[in-house]
Parts: sequence; structure tokens; C-alpha cells
Amino acid sequence: MHPIEHMKLDNQICFAIYASSREITKLYRPLLQNLGLTYTQYVTMLALWEKDNATVSELGTKLYLDSGTLTPLLKKLEAAGLVKRTRDKKDERSVLVTLTPDGEALREKAIDIPEQLACKLDATPEEGAMLLGQMQELLDRVKRYSAQPGEE
Repeated sequence: MHPIEHMKLDNQICFAIYASSREITKLYRPLLQNLGLTYTQYVTMLALWEKDNATVSELGTKLYLDSGTLTPLLKKLEAAGLVKRTRDKKDERSVLVTLTPDGEALREKAIDIPEQLACKLDATPEEGAMLLGQMQELLDRVKRYSAQPGEE
């Protein structure tokens, strides 16, 4: 590859991942509209369906979101009646996020969304599993690198 070729936008892995993420989020929009959720609210609900009664800090870590993004999002989910936020009795500094009955019931309405998205992408289950594995490996590598001291 010519030295200048590696500087083209289309040759950047980071840009391909970024653009893919944005486009996939767009594909989710009509699927999530029926649930009344944005994509970020949806992944938050996925995390809570996986582990209910989580602290805001745990959710932030799991979702790679800071409290400035997560707090307003949780307020909206609470206003919609899907979650409840309460102070942790063991540690008043922590806020626990718990699914309401409506939040738990929403899982059943969302159960086929991953399959609907896969159909939109015309992907086989094997292709999806392979891509997921590759992306998880990439994320693990990035996390290992970013965890190294003095690498800022």
C-alpha cells in the first residue's frame, strides 16, 4: 500500500467501526419505535434484563456510558415507568436501578428484535456469531491497551 493510502478515510478500521455503529443504530430505530425506546435506552434495558437491581455505576461500566449520559437516560426510563431508581440502603452514595413490572414485561415485546435486525442485515446465524466474536476480541484488545498505565 502506498504510504498515503493508509491515510484515506476508507482505509481506517476505526472509521468503518464508527460508521457501521451509526448505521446499525439507524436500522434499530423503526424496530425500537414500537417499544418507545431509543437505541441507548434499549441497550440499557438489555443490561437490566440481564442483571436487575444494578447500580448506576455498574450500568455505566457495562454500557461504556458516563453518568452525565446515563442519568438523564435513566430519568426518562423512570418517567416512562420502566425502571425505578432508589438510594442503596447499604451505601447512600449509590443509586440502584430496578426494573418495574412494565419494564420486565417490555422484554417480551423486545424478544425478537435481535432476529429482526439480523434479517435486515441478511446475515446467517453463523456470520453473526463470527462477527460478534471478532468484535468482542477487538474490544478486549482495546480494553487491554487502554488499561495500560501511562498510555494516554
